[in-house]
Parts: sequence; structure tokens; C-alpha cells
Amino acid sequence: MSSGRVSRHARIRMIAAVATVCALSAAPLAPQAVAAGTPPHSETYRPRFHFTPDKNWMNDPNGLVYFKGEYHLFYQYNPNGNSWGDMSWGHAVSKDLVHWKELPLALSHDDKEMVFSGSAVVDRDNTTGFGTKKNPAMVAIYTSAYKNGGKQAQSLAYSTDRGRTWTKYQGNPVIDIGSKDFRDPKVQWYAPTKSWLMTVSMSAEHKVRFYSSKNLKDWELQSEFGPAGATGGVWECPDLFPLAVDGDKKKIKWVLVVNINPGGIAGGSAAQYFVGDFDGKKFTAEDKGTYTPPTGTVVQDFEGTDFGSWTTTGTAFGQAPAAGAVEGQGTVEGFDGQGLANSFHSGDAATGTLTSPSFTVDSKYLNFKVGGGRHPHVDGTVMEQGDPPAGTVLADFEGGTYGDWTTTGDAFGSAPATGTLGGQQEVSGFLGDGLVNSYLDGDTTTGTLTSPEFTIDKDYVNFLVGGGNRPAGSDNPTAVELLVDGKVVRSATGQDGEALNWASWDVKDLAGKKAQIKIVDDNSGGWGHLNVDHIMLSDTQARPVSQETSVNLIVDGKVVRSATGSNSETLDWTSFDMRAYAGKQARIQIVDMNNAGWGHLLADQFTAADTAAKSVVQRADWADYGKDYYAAVSWEDAPDGKRYMIGWMNNWDYSGVVPTSPWRGAQSIPREMALRTVDGRIRLTSRPVNSVTSLRQKRPATAAGVTVKNTSQTLIGPAAQGEALDIEATFSLKDADRFGLKVRTGAGGEETVIGYDTTAQELYVDRTRSGAVDFNSTFPGVQTAPLKAKNGKVKLRILVDRSSVEVFGGSGEAVITDQIFPDPAAQGVQIFAENGSVKLDRARVWHLDSYRD
Repeated sequence: MSSGRVSRHARIRMIAAVATVCALSAAPLAPQAVAAGTPPHSETYRPRFHFTPDKNWMNDPNGLVYFKGEYHLFYQYNPNGNSWGDMSWGHAVSKDLVHWKELPLALSHDDKEMVFSGSAVVDRDNTTGFGTKKNPAMVAIYTSAYKNGGKQAQSLAYSTDRGRTWTKYQGNPVIDIGSKDFRDPKVQWYAPTKSWLMTVSMSAEHKVRFYSSKNLKDWELQSEFGPAGATGGVWECPDLFPLAVDGDKKKIKWVLVVNINPGGIAGGSAAQYFVGDFDGKKFTAEDKGTYTPPTGTVVQDFEGTDFGSWTTTGTAFGQAPAAGAVEGQGTVEGFDGQGLANSFHSGDAATGTLTSPSFTVDSKYLNFKVGGGRHPHVDGTVMEQGDPPAGTVLADFEGGTYGDWTTTGDAFGSAPATGTLGGQQEVSGFLGDGLVNSYLDGDTTTGTLTSPEFTIDKDYVNFLVGGGNRPAGSDNPTAVELLVDGKVVRSATGQDGEALNWASWDVKDLAGKKAQIKIVDDNSGGWGHLNVDHIMLSDTQARPVSQETSVNLIVDGKVVRSATGSNSETLDWTSFDMRAYAGKQARIQIVDMNNAGWGHLLADQFTAADTAAKSVVQRADWADYGKDYYAAVSWEDAPDGKRYMIGWMNNWDYSGVVPTSPWRGAQSIPREMALRTVDGRIRLTSRPVNSVTSLRQKRPATAAGVTVKNTSQTLIGPAAQGEALDIEATFSLKDADRFGLKVRTGAGGEETVIGYDTTAQELYVDRTRSGAVDFNSTFPGVQTAPLKAKNGKVKLRILVDRSSVEVFGGSGEAVITDQIFPDPAAQGVQIFAENGSVKLDRARVWHLDSYRD
């Protein structure tokens, strides 16, 4: 079970994280239900060929097993709503891994437990006694997440009717070590010892445990693996399986998949893997050796007695480099030499900047080490909160009353709060002496606070907001809403932090309309409250105050590159690509504007170099380099010894606010996995399952021998346009710096760019202009995957759906999976080349039918 809201919120409360920027969205917040009489499953963004439930929340795939001609897909499911909660197992089956039939709920939560992630096996020898040898039971091994105390333990349920109905084992749990972070058992039959093998996660310790059993009920610990590789977040949903290397069945290696959240290659959630050997008890990963960063010219190593020509503001960085940890700080590791920049002086509450003198960019890369807090830079923020913009104040919540605002429920009390309430972390960022604070008597209280009607006569509605991130349109929101004609037309939330920050709605299109502000607290769980102050109409947009902890590259007064720590006191290498700024003047600025948990930054060893340094995360191996492939696990007992894998196509950074309704969550296309030797190293590769071709319509649109130079042009023509496509394309390198395809192109510049960077030798997906991207600050961006051209050619397989792209590069060693939310009318496909030309050897584009057809 992905940690998601449960453990993440607990962790956030402990470190008192604050908002980086308010979550805003324009109306409608989520697509409206399809009008009566239109075909089912035709909602905006509803995938055509990726599995989604008819309604409600879905995350991790579970219980993947093949039995009697059916591939079973169970999944984490909330039977009661469109946000995470009441975790149970949903169920679907398929005969070909493409055409899915949704079945009734399989395993339900109850008063005692939620049913977290796990696996399923067919007990052919009836080792459990749950079935017979003639009619073997299907046995689910899942994590019981107990509601009283939060303990996690491993339990069983069984079915004797092909998974249609289930009985929980009376002897549950079968493994209980008293831990709150012990989950996601993957079980398989291990033939050499004629026993069951369980791979299960000790998530907070970054460890995987291996247990053995003869009957699925009595388990014996065999060994542990980890920590290793990327450890920036919890380890979840492990999987272990053997594969032949390069198809040679005499050369078998084992693959251990460990999903991680956060700390993935593209930020947030991701699927990491290790290749190695397994002897029945212990997994041993292949030794990848020690890392030596590229050589270059050291710009600043903080080895002096002061900061030299670098200048400071504030108090966070002190007067000179630190010699490691400072007072009150945990052990700091990973810096070079004796000194480093460390903004923990006076603790997390202190803020400030450390800025280099201006310099001319004359190297391809700027490599440096960074650690500390993960609070990214957000464009449009300012360093200091000045006076509010001029305008009309609708409510400042001063004077001890709500005036003519009306309340329901008990969350808001009878009058504004004067600051922090009992049991609450410190509230900051409000103006004057009063504010709205729905933490009255804790998170359990709910209610609303509604303004009188007013006329929208200015361009913006500005206000300060903090507290919980539960958007309008989700179950049990904590949201500030703008109502026109009784309908929600704008909405904003906090970001699970007590600090208030400016939010702003552009309301030019609503000029002259009558409106109301409604503050809603309908949430009684963690972060189930809202802080609001100083609501005003203005012709000037209020700019939120920076709450970043970041290293920024500033060119022409703008932040053009930025990096953060990963909520760790260990520094690690990162790199800025400087090629686009050659010859320009630039400055490095280390910024700590955050005064809450992990509100500090560590930096060292700034080096100009011709090659990019790689972090531990970049040096780790990833099953997918996109933002939206998590909880990846594989099917047991697939025919012909095939190994098929599927992942949840989402990211915990924004999973609760993706703009889909009445469902939320999709699964990736199932993939056939293989081990191949790539550049002298064994890599896990993947390709879409062959049966995807059964969805292809008629003949493909084709193009061949097309050379493009410094431009974008339509590929093939109208025949290649669409919202659900299967594209195969092969390019021959010429002299273009970057080239590739743009999909889902349309009016207003919408596009999703799928490209190849010849200098960096990287495949990339750019979704910054892919439609709706503003529902979370971490959503827009560019994802990259290392990929070397082969014989001067780059081969791509691209699956485009209504709300996703999956890109498979080369032999499947570079895969990027990203959600996109384009305008339904944006269906164009283009070929492009930048700074030179490229030749498209051949492209074929098929339209794909729905799996429900």
C-alpha cells in the first residue's frame, strides 16, 4: 500500500512543513459528468485503453495472478469516494491484459482494518487447506492496516470460486512484528525449496525482508536487503522475480523492484530496481562500484574562513561556512573538505540568502552538492511579504466578529481566531490580529463560513490561505470557494502547512457578476482545517511569498535553474545544464525562505564542468523515468513464463487533485519485462504487452524519408491525429540538437513534447504545455531518461491516450510515463527539430479502440 496520505500526513505534521504556494484552479475544478444519453466512460480525460474503475479512487495494483485463463488485477480502491480512504481491494479480470472487465469489490475494509496492498497466489498443492487439489484456492496475502493504533501486519484471505468471493482467514494476522511501517507482501512459489517466498517492505527503514513458509500461515524470516540505491522516501510495494539475460535461459538474474515515495527520479513516486542474485534466502545486488564525479573548475568550495565575495542576507547562513552540523542539527554528511554552506544557523526558523558575484557562463554544466529541505522554487513568488495590493477589502477578520458572514457547523466558532489555537502548530503569515482558523477543537470539527453577496468589480480576488490541502470537488474538502449563481467557479486550498500565503484568482471574465466567498471545512482527518485572512478585490494580483529552500541559477534577473535537497542532512551531487546560457552573465543564489520543518539548505563544491554530475537517484536504476509510474508489481503464473508488470499511473505529489471525475486513478499499460545488456550493463527493459495491437484500427497512417530542419510540421496529416494513438517512429541523427514528436497539439499552443537531446543523450517528455497543469506546482515539467542512439538511430514507441503518454525508447531501457490533461480538441501530431535537422526514417500511427469496445 502506498504510504500516500496516511504516513505522509503524519510525517508532515512532525516536521511542520508549510506551503510553497497555494493550490489554485479555475472552474470547472473537475470535468462535469457526461450529459444524460451520451455513451458511458466518455468523460473528459477518461482513458480509452488504460484500466480505470467506473467511479471512485484507485491506486496500487494488487494481487496480480493468472488463473484458469484470466489475468486478475486487484487494486487499492475506495468504495466510498473519489479520494484516498477506506482502502479495500477492487477487482478486474482480463483474458489478454488489454480488455478488462470490472468485477464487484473483492476485499473490503471493516471496523478494524483497511486492506492495504499485497499479492495473490494459487495454492495448487492446498498447502493452506483452504481448498482442494482439485479446486485450489486463490489466496490473497495483504497488509492489515489496523485502525486502532496504526499497526501494519500481514494477513490472508481466500477464494474457491476464481476470486469472485472472498473469506478472510480467522487466524489473521500471519506475520505481526508490531510495526507501523511493515507492508505490501509479494508472495510466490519458490520451487527449489518447495515453499512460499514472501518479499515485504520495512518501508521507513528502506529495507526489504524475505520470509519463507510451507503453508502461507507460518513464516520464518530468511534475510533483509537494504538500505541501498535511492532512499529519499519510504520503500513500498517490493517485487522479486527471475529473468533470463538477453534471452539466455542458462544465464538467470533476479530483479528486486522497490517502489519509493518520495525521492523518485522525476520527483515524488517512482519504481526503482536492483539486479542481482537470489539463493533462496538472500538477495545480493550487483556491485556497481564507487562514483567519481566529473572533473572541472571549482567555483566555490567553502573552504575559506569566510564566504569571500559571496554576499548574505538574513541570519540563516551565519557569517562563514559551517564545518558540518551546527547547533541543534543532526549529523551532516556528504560534503567535501572541511566547510560547506549550511542555513541551519538558529534552526529552521531562520531565513536568508547566500549569493555569488556575477560570472560569465563558459561551461556546459554547473555541478554541486546539495542537501537539506525539499521546498522547491516556485515562479512568481517574492522574497518578502510587502503591503497588500491596493483594492477593496471584503474581510480582514479584525474586530472580534465575523460581521455579516454566516457560519454552519462548529469548526469556525462564533468569532475569528487571534492566531494559533490549542494543540495547533504555530500559525503565521496572517495580517493584523484576527483570522479565520477552523482548527477549533482540532481537526475533527467541520463547518462553513460564507460571505454576503458582493459585485466583482476588479480583476483579481486576493486572499491569504493556509491549512489543509483538500481541494473543492474532492471528498471532504478544505477549500476557499468563489460562488457565482450558487456554483463553485474558483477554488483554493492550503498546502498542509499552518503558514498563510497569498492566493489569487483572475476574475476578469466574471466582471459585474454577483458572487460570494465560502470557506469550507468538511474534513475531520489530518490537516482537516483551513486558515484564511484578508480577502480583497484588487486590480493587482497578489504574489505569494517564497517558502523555498533551493539553489538557484539567476540569468537576466530570472531563476532559470533550481534544485533542492531531499529532506536529508546528506549532501548529494546535482547539476545545472548551462548550455542555453553560454556567454551570459549569471549568479548562483542559495535561498532559505522556509521557517518550518526541513526549512534549511546545505550546499558545497560548485564546479564548472563539461559533463553533468549524477546524484545517487540518477545513478540508481529505474523501471520508468516518468512522473506517473508507481507501485509497479508483476503477475505470477503468467503463461509461457512471461513476466508482465503494471504500475499505478499517478504520483503521490498530486494524486488527490488530478482533474478527473467520477473516478480518480488509472493503471499503466501492462508491460512485458526483460533483462538486456545495454552499454555493457544488465538493464531491466519493458515494452507494451503484445495484445495492445488488438486495439489498433485498420491500417496505420505512415510517413517515411521526411527531413525536418529548425521547425515543427504536421506529421502525415489528419489521418495521424487523435486522442488514442499507438506510434512507432525511427529517426536518423543529423545535426539537430533536439528532435522528436509533439502529440496532443492544439489551439493556444497546447502540446506534449516527446523528444531526444543529442548532446545529453536523453529521451525527454515536456508536459509544461499539455493542457491543465496548474492544479499542483510539481505537475508541469520535463522528465528525462538516459538513452544512447544505436547505429545513429533513435527508435521510439509511443502510446498516447486521453490523459497519458507512455514512451518506450530504444530496446525499452528508457521509458517515460506521464499523465497529461489536454483539451479534448487537441489531437494533432507534429515532427520537430531544433538547431539543425533530423531525418524521420519511418513513422506509423494507429488509432486505438477502447478496451471496453
